[in-house]
Amino acid sequence: MLFTYKAIDTTNIQREGTVEAPTIDAAIGAVQKRGYTIISIDEINPNQGLAGLMQIKFSFFQSISNKDIVILSRQIATLFQAQVSPLRIFRLLSAEVENDQLSLVLNQIVEDLQAGNSISRSLAAHPHVFSAFYVNLVRAGEESGSLEKSFNYLADYLDRQYEVAAKARNALVYPAFVVSIFFAVMGLMLTLVIPSIAKILTDAGQELPIYTRIVIGLSDFMVNYIGVILVVFSFGGAAFWKFSKTSVGKRAIDEFMISIPYVGDLQRKLVLTRICDNMATMLSSGVSIVQAIEVTADVVDNLVYKEILQSVLIEVKGGRSFADAMSEYSHIPSVLAQMAKVGEETGSLANILTTLSNFYRREVNNAVDSLIGLIEPAMIVMLGLGVGVLLASVLLPIYNLTSSI
Repeated sequence: MLFTYKAIDTTNIQREGTVEAPTIDAAIGAVQKRGYTIISIDEINPNQGLAGLMQIKFSFFQSISNKDIVILSRQIATLFQAQVSPLRIFRLLSAEVENDQLSLVLNQIVEDLQAGNSISRSLAAHPHVFSAFYVNLVRAGEESGSLEKSFNYLADYLDRQYEVAAKARNALVYPAFVVSIFFAVMGLMLTLVIPSIAKILTDAGQELPIYTRIVIGLSDFMVNYIGVILVVFSFGGAAFWKFSKTSVGKRAIDEFMISIPYVGDLQRKLVLTRICDNMATMLSSGVSIVQAIEVTADVVDNLVYKEILQSVLIEVKGGRSFADAMSEYSHIPSVLAQMAKVGEETGSLANILTTLSNFYRREVNNAVDSLIGLIEPAMIVMLGLGVGVLLASVLLPIYNLTSSI
Protein backbone atom coordinates (compact mmCIF):
# COMPACT_ATOMS: atom_id res chain seq x y z
CA MET A 1 0.00 0.00 0.00
CA LEU A 2 1.06 3.57 -0.65
CA PHE A 3 0.80 6.27 2.05
CA THR A 4 1.21 10.02 1.83
CA TYR A 5 2.58 11.85 4.85
CA LYS A 6 3.32 15.30 6.27
CA ALA A 7 6.12 15.52 8.82
CA ILE A 8 8.71 17.83 10.42
CA ASP A 9 12.43 17.07 10.20
CA THR A 10 15.11 17.77 12.83
CA THR A 11 15.46 21.39 11.61
CA ASN A 12 11.68 22.01 11.98
CA ILE A 13 11.19 22.13 8.21
CA GLN A 14 7.93 20.56 7.02
CA ARG A 15 8.35 17.61 4.67
CA GLU A 16 5.80 15.88 2.45
CA GLY A 17 6.16 12.64 0.55
CA THR A 18 5.00 9.08 0.00
CA VAL A 19 6.07 5.79 1.51
CA GLU A 20 5.20 2.23 0.50
CA ALA A 21 4.47 -0.25 3.30
CA PRO A 22 2.16 -3.25 4.01
CA THR A 23 0.41 -1.50 6.95
CA ILE A 24 0.02 2.01 8.33
CA ASP A 25 2.15 1.06 11.37
CA ALA A 26 4.97 -0.03 9.09
CA ALA A 27 4.59 3.23 7.13
CA ILE A 28 4.84 5.28 10.34
CA GLY A 29 7.96 3.35 11.33
CA ALA A 30 9.55 3.92 7.92
CA VAL A 31 8.93 7.70 8.14
CA GLN A 32 10.23 7.89 11.71
CA LYS A 33 13.42 6.07 10.68
CA ARG A 34 14.15 9.05 8.47
CA GLY A 35 14.23 11.23 11.60
CA TYR A 36 10.87 12.86 10.96
CA THR A 37 8.08 13.72 13.39
CA ILE A 38 4.79 12.79 11.76
CA ILE A 39 2.03 15.38 11.46
CA SER A 40 -0.35 13.26 9.39
CA ILE A 41 -0.25 10.09 7.34
CA ASP A 42 -2.98 8.71 5.07
CA GLU A 43 -3.34 5.77 2.73
CA ILE A 44 -3.78 6.67 -0.93
CA ASN A 45 -7.05 5.11 -2.03
CA PRO A 46 -6.68 3.46 -5.47
CA ASN A 47 -10.37 4.22 -6.13
CA GLN A 48 -10.23 7.96 -5.57
CA GLY A 49 -10.18 8.70 -9.28
CA LEU A 50 -7.60 9.38 -11.94
CA ALA A 51 -5.47 11.57 -9.68
CA GLY A 52 -5.19 8.84 -7.08
CA LEU A 53 -4.46 6.24 -9.72
CA MET A 54 -1.71 8.35 -11.24
CA GLN A 55 -0.08 8.76 -7.83
CA ILE A 56 0.60 5.06 -7.42
CA LYS A 57 4.05 5.34 -8.95
CA PHE A 58 2.66 5.30 -12.49
CA SER A 59 3.53 1.61 -12.19
CA PHE A 60 0.92 0.38 -14.64
CA PHE A 61 1.61 2.95 -17.34
CA GLN A 62 5.32 3.51 -16.85
CA SER A 63 8.28 1.43 -15.78
CA ILE A 64 11.96 2.02 -15.18
CA SER A 65 13.93 0.52 -18.05
CA ASN A 66 17.56 -0.56 -18.18
CA LYS A 67 18.22 2.42 -20.42
CA ASP A 68 16.97 4.76 -17.67
CA ILE A 69 19.42 3.21 -15.18
CA VAL A 70 22.29 3.41 -17.70
CA ILE A 71 21.68 7.14 -18.24
CA LEU A 72 21.20 7.75 -14.50
CA SER A 73 24.45 5.97 -13.62
CA ARG A 74 26.40 7.95 -16.19
CA GLN A 75 24.96 11.21 -14.83
CA ILE A 76 25.83 10.24 -11.24
CA ALA A 77 29.39 9.34 -12.28
CA THR A 78 29.79 12.67 -14.10
CA LEU A 79 28.49 14.67 -11.12
CA PHE A 80 30.79 12.80 -8.72
CA GLN A 81 33.71 13.70 -10.97
CA ALA A 82 32.61 17.35 -10.66
CA GLN A 83 32.90 17.00 -6.84
CA VAL A 84 29.15 17.49 -6.26
CA SER A 85 27.87 16.14 -2.93
CA PRO A 86 25.74 12.93 -3.00
CA LEU A 87 22.68 14.66 -1.54
CA ARG A 88 22.80 17.40 -4.16
CA ILE A 89 23.40 14.87 -6.95
CA PHE A 90 20.25 12.89 -6.21
CA ARG A 91 18.25 16.06 -5.60
CA LEU A 92 19.32 17.47 -8.98
CA LEU A 93 18.61 14.22 -10.83
CA SER A 94 15.22 13.72 -9.20
CA ALA A 95 14.15 17.04 -10.71
CA GLU A 96 15.72 16.35 -14.12
CA VAL A 97 14.74 12.76 -15.00
CA GLU A 98 11.81 12.39 -17.39
CA ASN A 99 10.58 9.10 -15.92
CA ASP A 100 8.11 9.99 -13.15
CA GLN A 101 8.49 6.68 -11.34
CA LEU A 102 12.29 7.03 -11.28
CA SER A 103 11.88 10.62 -10.05
CA LEU A 104 9.76 9.33 -7.15
CA VAL A 105 12.43 6.74 -6.28
CA LEU A 106 15.16 9.40 -6.36
CA ASN A 107 13.09 11.67 -4.10
CA GLN A 108 12.82 8.85 -1.57
CA ILE A 109 16.60 8.33 -1.80
CA VAL A 110 17.10 12.05 -1.10
CA GLU A 111 14.93 11.74 2.02
CA ASP A 112 16.90 8.68 3.19
CA LEU A 113 20.20 10.52 2.66
CA GLN A 114 18.89 13.49 4.64
CA ALA A 115 17.99 11.07 7.44
CA GLY A 116 21.63 9.98 7.59
CA ASN A 117 21.50 6.73 5.61
CA SER A 118 24.38 5.75 3.35
CA ILE A 119 23.99 5.79 -0.44
CA SER A 120 24.15 1.99 -0.70
CA ARG A 121 21.53 1.53 2.02
CA SER A 122 19.26 4.09 0.35
CA LEU A 123 19.63 2.33 -3.00
CA ALA A 124 19.04 -1.09 -1.41
CA ALA A 125 15.56 0.06 -0.35
CA HIS A 126 14.56 -0.12 -4.04
CA PRO A 127 15.60 -3.60 -5.24
CA HIS A 128 13.21 -3.40 -8.22
CA VAL A 129 15.37 -0.53 -9.55
CA PHE A 130 18.90 -1.16 -8.22
CA SER A 131 20.13 -4.77 -8.32
CA ALA A 132 22.22 -6.47 -5.65
CA PHE A 133 25.20 -6.08 -7.98
CA TYR A 134 24.61 -2.32 -8.19
CA VAL A 135 24.22 -1.90 -4.42
CA ASN A 136 27.27 -4.03 -3.58
CA LEU A 137 29.47 -2.06 -5.95
CA VAL A 138 28.33 1.22 -4.41
CA ARG A 139 28.92 -0.21 -0.91
CA ALA A 140 32.45 -1.23 -1.94
CA GLY A 141 33.05 2.33 -3.15
CA GLU A 142 31.84 3.73 0.17
CA GLU A 143 34.08 1.41 2.16
CA SER A 144 37.16 2.20 0.05
CA GLY A 145 36.43 5.91 -0.29
CA SER A 146 36.23 5.69 -4.09
CA LEU A 147 32.55 6.28 -4.89
CA GLU A 148 33.46 8.22 -8.03
CA LYS A 149 35.38 5.19 -9.30
CA SER A 150 32.54 2.80 -8.41
CA PHE A 151 29.92 4.83 -10.28
CA ASN A 152 32.27 5.07 -13.26
CA TYR A 153 32.62 1.27 -13.21
CA LEU A 154 28.84 0.94 -12.96
CA ALA A 155 28.19 3.38 -15.81
CA ASP A 156 30.71 1.62 -18.08
CA TYR A 157 29.43 -1.82 -17.10
CA LEU A 158 25.78 -0.94 -17.69
CA ASP A 159 26.67 0.68 -21.01
CA ARG A 160 28.38 -2.54 -22.13
CA GLN A 161 25.55 -4.77 -20.93
CA TYR A 162 22.90 -2.57 -22.52
CA GLU A 163 24.78 -2.55 -25.83
CA VAL A 164 25.16 -6.33 -25.94
CA ALA A 165 21.57 -7.02 -24.85
CA ALA A 166 20.15 -4.45 -27.28
CA LYS A 167 22.09 -5.89 -30.19
CA ALA A 168 21.00 -9.45 -29.41
CA ARG A 169 17.39 -8.33 -28.95
CA ASN A 170 17.34 -6.29 -32.16
CA ALA A 171 18.69 -9.26 -34.08
CA LEU A 172 15.48 -11.15 -33.25
CA VAL A 173 13.08 -8.38 -34.29
CA TYR A 174 13.36 -8.94 -38.04
CA PRO A 175 12.92 -12.75 -38.03
CA ALA A 176 10.07 -12.49 -35.51
CA PHE A 177 8.32 -9.97 -37.78
CA VAL A 178 8.83 -12.09 -40.92
CA VAL A 179 7.65 -15.30 -39.21
CA SER A 180 4.55 -13.49 -37.86
CA ILE A 181 3.73 -12.19 -41.35
CA PHE A 182 4.29 -15.64 -42.81
CA PHE A 183 1.83 -17.35 -40.44
CA ALA A 184 -0.68 -14.51 -40.82
CA VAL A 185 -0.60 -14.79 -44.63
CA MET A 186 -0.85 -18.59 -44.53
CA GLY A 187 -3.74 -18.43 -42.06
CA LEU A 188 -5.68 -15.91 -44.14
CA MET A 189 -5.17 -17.91 -47.32
CA LEU A 190 -6.23 -21.19 -45.71
CA THR A 191 -9.36 -19.72 -44.13
CA LEU A 192 -10.48 -17.18 -46.75
CA VAL A 193 -8.96 -17.92 -50.16
CA ILE A 194 -8.52 -21.70 -50.34
CA PRO A 195 -12.16 -22.61 -49.36
CA SER A 196 -13.55 -20.67 -52.38
CA ILE A 197 -11.06 -22.25 -54.77
CA ALA A 198 -11.58 -25.71 -53.25
CA LYS A 199 -15.32 -25.50 -53.99
CA ILE A 200 -14.62 -24.87 -57.67
CA LEU A 201 -12.21 -27.83 -57.84
CA THR A 202 -14.48 -30.29 -56.04
CA ASP A 203 -17.54 -29.26 -58.11
CA ALA A 204 -15.56 -29.97 -61.29
CA GLY A 205 -15.24 -33.64 -60.27
CA GLN A 206 -11.59 -33.76 -61.36
CA GLU A 207 -9.07 -36.07 -59.68
CA LEU A 208 -6.93 -33.85 -57.49
CA PRO A 209 -3.22 -34.39 -56.72
CA ILE A 210 -2.30 -35.56 -53.24
CA TYR A 211 -0.69 -32.23 -52.26
CA THR A 212 -3.87 -30.36 -53.30
CA ARG A 213 -6.04 -32.69 -51.21
CA ILE A 214 -3.74 -32.12 -48.22
CA VAL A 215 -4.04 -28.32 -48.56
CA ILE A 216 -7.84 -28.51 -48.93
CA GLY A 217 -8.08 -30.84 -45.92
CA LEU A 218 -5.96 -28.48 -43.85
CA SER A 219 -8.13 -25.55 -44.96
CA ASP A 220 -11.34 -27.42 -44.04
CA PHE A 221 -9.94 -28.30 -40.64
CA MET A 222 -9.01 -24.68 -39.89
CA VAL A 223 -12.36 -23.33 -41.04
CA ASN A 224 -14.42 -25.92 -39.14
CA TYR A 225 -12.35 -26.03 -35.97
CA ILE A 226 -10.97 -22.49 -35.69
CA GLY A 227 -12.59 -22.10 -32.27
CA VAL A 228 -11.05 -25.33 -31.00
CA ILE A 229 -7.65 -24.33 -32.38
CA LEU A 230 -7.77 -20.95 -30.62
CA VAL A 231 -8.83 -22.56 -27.33
CA VAL A 232 -6.06 -25.18 -27.55
CA PHE A 233 -3.42 -22.55 -28.33
CA SER A 234 -4.70 -20.30 -25.55
CA PHE A 235 -4.64 -23.07 -22.94
CA GLY A 236 -1.31 -24.33 -24.26
CA GLY A 237 0.19 -20.85 -24.07
CA ALA A 238 -1.16 -20.29 -20.56
CA ALA A 239 0.12 -23.70 -19.39
CA PHE A 240 3.56 -23.02 -20.89
CA TRP A 241 3.69 -19.57 -19.28
CA LYS A 242 2.77 -21.04 -15.89
CA PHE A 243 5.34 -23.83 -16.32
CA SER A 244 8.03 -21.29 -17.27
CA LYS A 245 7.45 -19.47 -13.96
CA THR A 246 8.31 -22.56 -11.91
CA SER A 247 11.94 -23.33 -11.03
CA VAL A 248 11.76 -26.66 -12.88
CA GLY A 249 10.24 -25.04 -15.95
CA LYS A 250 12.66 -22.13 -16.04
CA ARG A 251 15.64 -24.45 -15.70
CA ALA A 252 14.32 -26.70 -18.48
CA ILE A 253 13.86 -23.68 -20.77
CA ASP A 254 17.30 -22.30 -19.90
CA GLU A 255 18.87 -25.72 -20.55
CA PHE A 256 17.05 -25.94 -23.88
CA MET A 257 18.08 -22.42 -24.90
CA ILE A 258 21.81 -23.14 -24.50
CA SER A 259 21.53 -26.52 -26.29
CA ILE A 260 20.01 -25.21 -29.56
CA PRO A 261 22.59 -25.34 -32.37
CA TYR A 262 24.15 -21.95 -33.10
CA VAL A 263 21.53 -19.99 -31.09
CA GLY A 264 22.57 -21.91 -27.96
CA ASP A 265 26.20 -20.95 -28.56
CA LEU A 266 25.16 -17.30 -28.79
CA GLN A 267 23.14 -17.64 -25.57
CA ARG A 268 26.10 -19.21 -23.73
CA LYS A 269 28.41 -16.41 -24.83
CA LEU A 270 25.90 -13.81 -23.68
CA VAL A 271 25.76 -15.39 -20.21
CA LEU A 272 29.56 -15.79 -20.01
CA THR A 273 29.99 -12.15 -21.05
CA ARG A 274 27.83 -11.07 -18.14
CA ILE A 275 29.51 -13.40 -15.65
CA CYS A 276 33.03 -12.25 -16.58
CA ASP A 277 32.03 -8.58 -16.74
CA ASN A 278 30.20 -8.72 -13.39
CA MET A 279 33.07 -10.35 -11.58
CA ALA A 280 35.75 -8.19 -13.23
CA THR A 281 33.88 -5.02 -12.30
CA MET A 282 33.35 -6.10 -8.68
CA LEU A 283 36.91 -7.36 -8.18
CA SER A 284 38.30 -4.14 -9.66
CA SER A 285 36.20 -2.21 -7.12
CA GLY A 286 37.71 -4.08 -4.17
CA VAL A 287 34.93 -6.63 -3.59
CA SER A 288 36.12 -10.03 -2.35
CA ILE A 289 36.05 -13.06 -4.66
CA VAL A 290 33.44 -14.79 -2.46
CA GLN A 291 31.10 -11.80 -2.53
CA ALA A 292 31.67 -11.31 -6.27
CA ILE A 293 30.67 -14.92 -7.01
CA GLU A 294 27.65 -14.68 -4.68
CA VAL A 295 26.32 -11.48 -6.25
CA THR A 296 27.00 -12.70 -9.80
CA ALA A 297 25.06 -15.89 -9.05
CA ASP A 298 22.13 -13.73 -7.94
CA VAL A 299 22.05 -11.54 -11.05
CA VAL A 300 22.81 -14.07 -13.79
CA ASP A 301 19.55 -14.83 -15.62
CA ASN A 302 20.23 -18.44 -16.62
CA LEU A 303 19.46 -21.08 -13.97
CA VAL A 304 22.03 -23.54 -15.34
CA TYR A 305 24.87 -21.06 -14.82
CA LYS A 306 23.32 -19.82 -11.56
CA GLU A 307 23.55 -23.36 -10.16
CA ILE A 308 27.14 -23.65 -11.38
CA LEU A 309 28.13 -20.40 -9.65
CA GLN A 310 26.36 -21.42 -6.45
CA SER A 311 28.30 -24.71 -6.43
CA VAL A 312 31.55 -22.86 -7.20
CA LEU A 313 30.79 -20.47 -4.31
CA ILE A 314 30.53 -23.38 -1.85
CA GLU A 315 33.85 -24.83 -3.08
CA VAL A 316 35.64 -21.46 -2.92
CA LYS A 317 34.38 -20.93 0.64
CA GLY A 318 35.84 -24.36 1.39
CA GLY A 319 39.28 -23.23 0.26
CA ARG A 320 39.37 -24.33 -3.37
CA SER A 321 40.52 -21.91 -6.07
CA PHE A 322 37.97 -20.26 -8.33
CA ALA A 323 39.59 -21.61 -11.50
CA ASP A 324 39.75 -25.21 -10.26
CA ALA A 325 36.12 -25.11 -9.17
CA MET A 326 34.99 -23.70 -12.54
CA SER A 327 36.93 -26.33 -14.50
CA GLU A 328 34.65 -29.10 -13.21
CA TYR A 329 31.68 -28.01 -15.34
CA SER A 330 31.16 -28.76 -19.03
CA HIS A 331 29.20 -25.54 -19.58
CA ILE A 332 32.30 -23.53 -18.65
CA PRO A 333 34.81 -23.30 -21.55
CA SER A 334 38.24 -24.68 -20.68
CA VAL A 335 39.90 -21.46 -21.87
CA LEU A 336 37.98 -19.50 -19.21
CA ALA A 337 39.10 -21.82 -16.41
CA GLN A 338 42.70 -21.87 -17.66
CA MET A 339 42.96 -18.09 -17.98
CA ALA A 340 41.30 -17.63 -14.58
CA LYS A 341 43.96 -19.93 -13.11
CA VAL A 342 46.68 -17.75 -14.61
CA GLY A 343 44.94 -14.68 -13.21
CA GLU A 344 44.79 -16.16 -9.70
CA GLU A 345 48.45 -17.20 -9.81
CA THR A 346 49.60 -13.75 -10.97
CA GLY A 347 47.17 -11.74 -8.83
CA SER A 348 45.46 -10.24 -11.89
CA LEU A 349 42.16 -12.13 -11.97
CA ALA A 350 40.15 -8.92 -12.54
CA ASN A 351 42.23 -8.04 -15.62
CA ILE A 352 41.96 -11.59 -16.98
CA LEU A 353 38.18 -11.59 -16.54
CA THR A 354 37.98 -8.19 -18.26
CA THR A 355 39.93 -9.64 -21.21
CA LEU A 356 37.59 -12.64 -21.32
CA SER A 357 34.56 -10.39 -21.13
CA ASN A 358 35.82 -8.33 -24.07
CA PHE A 359 36.54 -11.53 -26.00
CA TYR A 360 33.06 -12.97 -25.47
CA ARG A 361 31.49 -9.59 -26.26
CA ARG A 362 33.27 -9.55 -29.63
CA GLU A 363 32.17 -13.13 -30.20
CA VAL A 364 28.56 -12.16 -29.47
CA ASN A 365 28.73 -9.19 -31.85
CA ASN A 366 30.22 -11.36 -34.61
CA ALA A 367 27.66 -14.12 -34.01
CA VAL A 368 24.77 -11.65 -34.11
CA ASP A 369 26.07 -10.08 -37.34
CA SER A 370 26.42 -13.53 -38.91
CA LEU A 371 22.98 -14.55 -37.67
CA ILE A 372 21.39 -11.47 -39.19
CA GLY A 373 23.19 -12.14 -42.48
CA LEU A 374 21.88 -15.72 -42.56
CA ILE A 375 18.36 -15.06 -41.30
CA GLU A 376 17.35 -12.40 -43.83
CA PRO A 377 17.71 -14.55 -46.98
CA ALA A 378 16.49 -17.67 -45.15
CA MET A 379 13.29 -15.92 -44.06
CA ILE A 380 12.64 -14.59 -47.56
CA VAL A 381 13.17 -18.05 -49.08
CA MET A 382 10.91 -19.66 -46.44
CA LEU A 383 8.15 -17.14 -47.02
CA GLY A 384 8.41 -17.51 -50.80
CA LEU A 385 8.40 -21.31 -50.70
CA GLY A 386 5.47 -21.48 -48.28
CA VAL A 387 3.24 -19.18 -50.29
CA GLY A 388 4.47 -20.68 -53.58
CA VAL A 389 3.64 -24.26 -52.57
CA LEU A 390 0.24 -23.16 -51.30
CA LEU A 391 -0.61 -21.35 -54.53
CA ALA A 392 0.79 -24.10 -56.76
CA SER A 393 -1.33 -26.73 -55.02
CA VAL A 394 -4.54 -24.95 -56.09
CA LEU A 395 -3.51 -23.11 -59.26
CA LEU A 396 -2.12 -26.19 -61.07
CA PRO A 397 -5.43 -28.13 -60.81
CA ILE A 398 -7.28 -25.02 -62.03
CA TYR A 399 -4.87 -24.77 -64.98
CA ASN A 400 -5.44 -28.47 -65.79
CA LEU A 401 -9.20 -27.94 -65.52
CA THR A 402 -9.21 -25.00 -67.93
CA SER A 403 -6.91 -26.86 -70.34
CA SER A 404 -9.28 -29.82 -70.55
CA ILE A 405 -12.29 -27.66 -71.48
